[in-house]
Amino acid sequence: MGAAGTDTAIETADVALMDDDLRKIPAFIRLSRSTAAILTQNIVLALGIKAVFLALTFTGHATMWMAVFADMGASLLVVVNGLRLLKFKAA
Repeated sequence: MGAAGTDTAIETADVALMDDDLRKIPAFIRLSRSTAAILTQNIVLALGIKAVFLALTFTGHATMWMAVFADMGASLLVVVNGLRLLKFKAA
């Protein structure tokens, strides 16, 4: 579809194959499933850390600076976790 498809079809499609090799579809499906799993992990990790520090703050065991550093650490962990997708090899 990439070479023979019209511009309108490529613009409106949810997914556009950039060459005519349909054998790449299973690799695309594996990549999209891995992406969805890592996205879910990142959301749970970030919200979990925020919930822990919210509870610690209400109990008086955490300061604002600890929460800021934890938030920055969570951001870095999310980025590093997302970088795992770079090792994905397409067929």
